Amino acid sequence: MLMAHPAVLRELIDRYEALTAAGAADGDSAQLRQRVDDVAYTLCVSTGTRSVDAALNAARHQLLDARPLDDSVLNAA
Repeated sequence: MLMAHPAVLRELIDRYEALTAAGAADGDSAQLRQRVDDVAYTLCVSTGTRSVDAALNAARHQLLDARPLDDSVLNAA
C-alpha cells in the first residue's frame, strides 16, 4: 500500500482540526462544511480508510512510526 508523506498527513490533520474548530466557534456554513468534507475525504484516501475517525487514527499512528528527517544528508553537500 502506498503511504502518504508524513508532512502531508501532518498538514491534513492540522487543517481538519482547524476547520472543525472554526465550525464549532463560528457556526456551520455550507462552505465550511464542504471544506471539512474535502479534507476528511483526502485523509481517508491518504490512509486507506472509510471514516474520518479511522483516518485520523491511522494518520496519527503513521506519524508516530515515521522517522524524523535526518538533515545530515541535506547538509552533506
